[in-house]
Amino acid sequence: MRISLLLLAAAILHAAPVTLEYMGTAGWRMISGQTIILIDPYLTRAKYPSPNDAVAPDDPRPLVNANSVVDPDSAVIDAHIGKADYIFLTHTHPDHSLDMPYIARKTGAKVFGTQSTANVARAEGVPEKQIHVVNPGEEVTLEGFTVKVIHSLHGIFRRPPPGVPYTPPNPPLVPDGVKGPLRFGQHVEGGTLAYLFRIGGHQILVFGSMNFVESELVGLHPDVALIGAMPERNNLDDYTPRIMKVLGNPPLVIPTHWDRFNVTYTVSQEPAVKRLQSFIDEVHSASPKTSIIVPEYFKPISLSEKTP
Repeated sequence: MRISLLLLAAAILHAAPVTLEYMGTAGWRMISGQTIILIDPYLTRAKYPSPNDAVAPDDPRPLVNANSVVDPDSAVIDAHIGKADYIFLTHTHPDHSLDMPYIARKTGAKVFGTQSTANVARAEGVPEKQIHVVNPGEEVTLEGFTVKVIHSLHGIFRRPPPGVPYTPPNPPLVPDGVKGPLRFGQHVEGGTLAYLFRIGGHQILVFGSMNFVESELVGLHPDVALIGAMPERNNLDDYTPRIMKVLGNPPLVIPTHWDRFNVTYTVSQEPAVKRLQSFIDEVHSASPKTSIIVPEYFKPISLSEKTP
């Protein structure tokens, strides 16, 4: 009887519709049945200049720099996140990892990511039992879904000179034993991962930045791909057509990491939406049959049993 009940529970979870909710930057909430997965949840949206977007001139919040200690915006987080079972981080820049410890402590969610992710979590008081280091090539089996961990790369901010090949540098790491509270600049990259979630009958590939390792994606055929779409992608040759081709032209692409994330949720995203159009055009040119959804903050995207 116990085995039958377990099989029934697994079947129900597998059949449950999957929804995705964009939280801004590279942050997502993935829900299947009763399971809630957060990816790079960053809701604080600290006021600091970025290469792509100036801060809002009327933003009353203090300007942040690398030496600032920035507390997570607990009011905003609490308004949007009440429960989470799992948190996956692609890397440990502050716009990916700053809010993770607060959310993990608040919800008891298990945290998955690089050793740098683990070091950020420990420094900020996440209990050891919640922390899980994963490595590229690993397949993680959890309740009702599996995750393939994929070696990836962070986007680059300067295009190499003509004729000079791009050689990825060794990423800075968050050191073992680092103590909190961490300063904003201590949230260094820490290595970058991508994740392939097999959940609810879907294969959902999630990137956290504007780069990838082509050889690591060979043989993957996601039906949903969350692809980084900030202008840094233009520093890599044929970024969009290459990623679409190696993935077999996924039926559905949802851009991620495309918005103005150094302003609050109330500030207009119209400039970022206009900027995103070039990425949409690139996807359509490379794969005319691919559907594209531009996500809106916290508006659920329900994935049908067969995506378009």
